[in-house]
Amino acid sequence: MTRLANKVALVTGGAQGIGRAVVQRFAAEGARVVAADLDETLMVRTAKELSSHERPVEAVGGDISRRTDVRLMVQRCLDRFGKLDILVANAGTADVQPFLEIDDRRWRHILDINLNGTFYCIQEAARAMVRGGGGAIVVTASTNAFWMESGLAAYNTSKGGVIGLVRSAAIDLAPLGIRVNAVEPSVVRTRLSKVITDNPTETAKYLERIPLNRFAEPAEVADSILFLASDEASYITGHALILDGGLTLGLKLDLPSGPVTAQ
Repeated sequence: MTRLANKVALVTGGAQGIGRAVVQRFAAEGARVVAADLDETLMVRTAKELSSHERPVEAVGGDISRRTDVRLMVQRCLDRFGKLDILVANAGTADVQPFLEIDDRRWRHILDINLNGTFYCIQEAARAMVRGGGGAIVVTASTNAFWMESGLAAYNTSKGGVIGLVRSAAIDLAPLGIRVNAVEPSVVRTRLSKVITDNPTETAKYLERIPLNRFAEPAEVADSILFLASDEASYITGHALILDGGLTLGLKLDLPSGPVTAQ
């Protein structure tokens, strides 16, 4: 359990859900982790629960939509541990709203966090990684980057932009020894997905479309992020790893067996 031994990682959105699972997994693999979250009180509590003397977890509050906050997150890594090897840009948000009712404030809010904030995180972390000789960046995107769902225009757009950002950064940062990849989960059992996972009617309808017939767990996403962040993925960059239980493979049909007669 030392795949990240001697590595220093920054994880945004680390207080709960996928971020918490990543912090826990990274610490178990030997990394020293700085975990950041908008909810600093919850982040401090989470860090205390996951930290140990051998594998410390440092908590920091901040809003990734503010570049100054992101700089402070990166600086905390440098001040506390002397370097930054891995960034997991996981923080994000969603908002369900019919297309014709989307107002400018809510549109900007989603884009500021999911797209602009991710850009700030990648850029500021990469600047620190260059000074350290390289690193690995993993971004939490979504199947919504390419598989649209109604009522989520701002979220869909932000995640599509994130994939373009990941691929662009991968090209530009590769000569500097920095790999940039993404994971694209579908529905994961987190606070953000409760509108689906805690709604009996929606749950049944959604699971009908998933060949594996279940939602993802945060730990499963964390395992994939660990792989992309580790040296095991040393020749992978600009990749988006889909984690959807088969949801986006195509439409499941319940048809009777036998030949189809042309009309």
